[in-house]
Amino acid sequence: MTFEEFVLEAREMGASDIHLTVGQPTVVRINGELKRFKELSDVAVNRTILSILTAEQEQLLTMGNDIDFSFELPNGTRQRVNVFRQSGRLACCIRLLNDKIPSLESLKMPSVLGELAEKKKGLILVTGPTGSGKSTTLSAMVDHINKHRACHIITIEDPIEYKYIQDKATIHQREIGRDVSSFSAALRSALREDPDVILVGEMRDYETISLAMTAAETGHLVLATLHTSGAAQTIDRIIDACPPHAQEQVRAQLANMFQGVISQTLVPTSDGQSRVAALEILIGTDAVKSQIRANKIPQMETVMQTGIRQGMCTLKDSLAKLYQRSIISYETAMEFAPDKAEMEKALRLGAGF
Repeated sequence: MTFEEFVLEAREMGASDIHLTVGQPTVVRINGELKRFKELSDVAVNRTILSILTAEQEQLLTMGNDIDFSFELPNGTRQRVNVFRQSGRLACCIRLLNDKIPSLESLKMPSVLGELAEKKKGLILVTGPTGSGKSTTLSAMVDHINKHRACHIITIEDPIEYKYIQDKATIHQREIGRDVSSFSAALRSALREDPDVILVGEMRDYETISLAMTAAETGHLVLATLHTSGAAQTIDRIIDACPPHAQEQVRAQLANMFQGVISQTLVPTSDGQSRVAALEILIGTDAVKSQIRANKIPQMETVMQTGIRQGMCTLKDSLAKLYQRSIISYETAMEFAPDKAEMEKALRLGAGF
């Protein structure tokens, strides 16, 4: 079996990831759960991993480096790969990316995400744990812009996951390590490249956060991801990532250009066949911006609960709606709820108990 056939078979099974490890069973992740896949010999696993590396990558691996890259099969499907060593043996994780960019509608996202994508300037954040679908949601938002607005979009990614087909927009995709050295270097350059929209794959440090906010403040629409859980925690994370002497200025900056946070987590559906996004959405209304300035982040929960007309929702409300529509089970709603007692109360009220 060739490596291409191996990946295609995993895709047909609906897998999102493949784990290849010398000396261990090969497993795939389907709907969030790991399952045994192929019985491959250690020689076959070793050969398979090395077959997708260039000579330069193999040399870097020998020197003790982990290798992170993306590659495309002849049929156009893309994969994100990390190759590393564990217990002195080769291992790799392959993320199987969607072969085409889904629309916001096909992802069953609320209309407010399209409204956010149509903003002309400001900062929009998509957050959540690893594997929660952040990249897919962001790509759908960028493609929404591509289909509706004649503008210049620059994406900064590590690595490039989805390739856009230009529609109304002109799109330049830059990959860290291949096209530019870092997110911060790419952001500095982007401001001189006449962008309208900038996608930042991840805001990892103060320099990147500062440059992204400067870009948003100077009339660009900036979309970015953060590894945080919860909309309010995202605001805290941005401010806490900055040096103490700069936090007041950052808080004021953020309040001025903040458009919204979409915090998402993938939860299993009641039929066990797939997963669905449970969302927490915070929109940059005047009330929210005022609370950011006043450092009243804990009060964001109340604002989200009362901001339904603006498209806001809490994770609790999102889970309750999914349960009421029989998309997820009672047990799943309780498992992913941030506050079990409040969740149980919401579910009982919604079900008329």
